[in-house]
Amino acid sequence: MNECVASRTLEHCTCTYLSCDKRGHCCKCVAYHNRKGEIPGCFFSTEAERTYDRSFARLARDRSEN
Repeated sequence: MNECVASRTLEHCTCTYLSCDKRGHCCKCVAYHNRKGEIPGCFFSTEAERTYDRSFARLARDRSEN
């Protein structure tokens, strides 16, 4: 995952979990959430991201609300 460089993506990262070691490392974040059966926070609206509910059901509700 050498192409995953946080210095290039951190400024665009919308995740509010500031202590996450994967924050700004998109490929690591996607892989982590995929292993857990979840969706990364950047797919959600700002309000839904702050709930830390990364489920497919929450994403579907979020998309239908917006």
